[in-house]
Amino acid sequence: MQIRNTFSSLKGEITQFISVSHMIYIITRASISNAYPIFAQQGFENPREATGHIVCANCHLANKPVDIEVPQAVLPDTVFEAVVRIPYDMQLKQVLANGEKGALNVGAVLILPEGFELPPPPPDRISPEMKEKIGKSSFQTYRPTKKNILVIGPVPGQKYSEITFPILSPNPATNKDDYFLKYPIYVGGNRGRGQIYLDGNKSNNTVYNATATGIVSKITRKEKGGYEITITDASNGREVVDIIPPGPELHVSEGQSIKLDQPLTSNPNVGGFGQADAEIVLQDPLRVQGLLFFLASVVLAQIFLVLKKKQFEKVQLSEMNF
Repeated sequence: MQIRNTFSSLKGEITQFISVSHMIYIITRASISNAYPIFAQQGFENPREATGHIVCANCHLANKPVDIEVPQAVLPDTVFEAVVRIPYDMQLKQVLANGEKGALNVGAVLILPEGFELPPPPPDRISPEMKEKIGKSSFQTYRPTKKNILVIGPVPGQKYSEITFPILSPNPATNKDDYFLKYPIYVGGNRGRGQIYLDGNKSNNTVYNATATGIVSKITRKEKGGYEITITDASNGREVVDIIPPGPELHVSEGQSIKLDQPLTSNPNVGGFGQADAEIVLQDPLRVQGLLFFLASVVLAQIFLVLKKKQFEKVQLSEMNF
């Protein structure tokens, strides 16, 4: 009876271990398949390092352009738009996780100054024109405590290569931590899948290199796509097997001599990541009013000067005629 109870207990522990392992596997695979901003959110407290490097570039290795457009100055407690453009050739197709070709997705991270954030609900402060530009875009904060860092994606690139963020400016009159200053804004934008996962493993959207020097003795095509390439060292007969996932095109053949780190496949990546910055001034309304008052004073002074000059000329003319 005691042996039976011990076996039953051991069986229960094994079952529990397998269930937990399965759950961890599902969670891990889900995070890998989602990719884009969620990788940075999971692994980094702040997406912008002290060097100015945005961490998305750790996985998206190719350098591509990105552009941001913001107003030169905004008033406090007003909603304005920040337009992020992620240009690319819409005809391009990327390698998907299953090795097939598909359309590119895009994603972006917008790093605003402290105090700038998404307009809180209800969205009645957003103009109809801005709502039309935003469309069905869904933005989220990088962290619940970092409302000034916004992320979006992955979203279809053909529809969202230009993304409009609605931004609410802070009000120094109600928050003493905000000031009327010139602030920097940083943006990172990517198109297409990354080449490296956060754990350091390669995706199938990158080039694969030989891990040894030797001769390609055997190439086996796998049932679900991809290849197993056997490299034999001619000097000692040691064999190394390189696994190629479905997606990249094979550039070597059996019997070919190759060197260490020589590309075995093409580089299927057609996307990339870029970052840019801009500046915006949080303008004090009193300064604007003061400037307008000064300009009005200058204009009035000029008008009175002209009138005085005309009056003086009339007096001189009358004295000459007299």
